[in-house]
Amino acid sequence: MSSNHLISRRTCLKGIGVALALPLFESMGWAEPEKKRAAKPPVRLGFMYMPHGVIMDQFWPASSESFLTSPSSALASLGPVLSECLLMKGISGVPISPFNGAPHALELSTWLTARLPDADRRSQIAIAISADQIAANYVGHLTSLPSLELATMPQTHKENQEGLNEGYYSHCSYRSATQAVPAETNPRSVLNRLFATTDQAGRGRKPGQSAQTEALDRKMLDLVLGGAKDLRRTLPQGDRHKLDEYLDSVRSVERRIAAIEFRQKEAALEKAGVSPSKRYASDSPAIEIKIPLGDKRSEYMQVMCDLNVLAFQTDTTRVSTYIGSTPNGVSYPELGFKDTHHSQTHHAQDAEKVRKVAAITAFNIEQFAYMIKRMQSIREGDGTLLDNSIMMWGSGLEDGNKHARENLPFIVAGRGGGTINTGRYLTNVRGNQGDLLTTLLSCAGVPLDRPMGIATKQITEMTHRV
Repeated sequence: MSSNHLISRRTCLKGIGVALALPLFESMGWAEPEKKRAAKPPVRLGFMYMPHGVIMDQFWPASSESFLTSPSSALASLGPVLSECLLMKGISGVPISPFNGAPHALELSTWLTARLPDADRRSQIAIAISADQIAANYVGHLTSLPSLELATMPQTHKENQEGLNEGYYSHCSYRSATQAVPAETNPRSVLNRLFATTDQAGRGRKPGQSAQTEALDRKMLDLVLGGAKDLRRTLPQGDRHKLDEYLDSVRSVERRIAAIEFRQKEAALEKAGVSPSKRYASDSPAIEIKIPLGDKRSEYMQVMCDLNVLAFQTDTTRVSTYIGSTPNGVSYPELGFKDTHHSQTHHAQDAEKVRKVAAITAFNIEQFAYMIKRMQSIREGDGTLLDNSIMMWGSGLEDGNKHARENLPFIVAGRGGGTINTGRYLTNVRGNQGDLLTTLLSCAGVPLDRPMGIATKQITEMTHRV
C-alpha cells in the first residue's frame, strides 16, 4: 500500500473527555515508520508474577519430546498454545546472602531486577532499575503510556525481614534504584487511564470521583464508540471487521467491570443493612472499589488480563507487569479452600497441602493462558498480537517449602517478532535470572550498555534451535 494512503497510527476516536486508541489497521503506519519498508508491528514485553514457587514435579513436563502432546498438570491450560511457548529448566535465581532470612522480601523485588538490595540501606528502597522500566525508557516515548503496572490486590502484609523496606514485598517494577513503581489494582482506574479520561477543559480527572462521574464516563465512552461509525465508512472491508471486533471487546470489558462494581456495591449495602427498596444514590456515598478477598479472583484477573491485551493491541503501551498475587496472606476460596497460599507452601510433603499448592499454581497459570489465548486470537499485520509479543510468567522462588531458588519456574510465550523459537522445552539450560532478562530485552530490541544484575551472558538457546 502506498504511504499516501496510510492514516496515522496515533489516530484515535475522541469525544468530550475520552480518547480511545485504535488497533493496528492495514491502512495505518506505526509511530516510527521506516522508509521504503512496510510497517512492521512493534514488539511488546509483558511480565506476570506468582509468589511462593511451584510443586516442581507437577510443573515441569516429563520430557522435551512429549512437551507439546502431554504437558504437565500445571501447564494443562496452556495446551492449545504450547506451540507458542518456551520452557527452560536450569535458570537460577539471585543468591540472597546476606539476606538469608528474607526470602519473601526478595522473591518479588529481585524478579525483574536480578539484583539484591543495598545491604547498607536496608530500610530504604535501594536496589536497581527493573527490566520492564529499562524497556519503557527505550520505547515509552512512542506510546501514550511508557508502561502499565497492574496487580490483582493491594499488598497489606507488614513485615521487615532482615530489616528490609516493606516496599520490597509488593513491587516488582523500579523506575530507578530508589524509586518503586506502584501497581494499579482497580480495573475501573485502569480503564479510565487507557482511555485518557479528561474533563471538558482537557485536564486529567482526579481520583475519588463520584458514581455520577463514573456514569458520565460511560456516557462519554458511548459517544466515542458511536463516533466510530464515521471512521468505519473510510476503512477498507478488512479494517472494518477489525474495528468491529475491537469495539466489541472494549464493550465486553466495560460490561464486566460494571458487573463487578455492581456486585460489590450490593454486597456493601447488604452488609450495612440497607434494604433493596432504599438503594438510591442519596442513601450513602459511593464506596471505594477494592479487590476483596473471598470474591471470585479469576474474574478480576481476567479483566486485568483483558485490559493488558487492549493496551498492547492499541499500542497505548508496549511494556507491562502484572502481579497476580503478592507474598503472604493470599487465599483462593474459589478453589474450594480458604488456606492462605503461603501457609500451604510449607507443606513438609503433606499430601493435602501439596495438592492445594498445585491447584493454586494451575489456577494462576490458567489466568496467564487466558491472556495468551486472547493475544493469539487478535490478528495484527501478517500474524497475531502474540507473534509480536514476549510474555513471561514466573515466580521468584523455585520451591516455597525450602525457599529454594536454584531452578526457577518460567514460561515464555510469544515469538517476539520472530526473535524467539517457541514450541520447545529445554531441559538443561545453564543460566541465571539476569541472563534470562538480558536475553528477553535483546529479543525485544532493547539495547543494553551492561548485563542485567547478575547476568554474565545471553541465553542463545532461546533464539537458536538445538
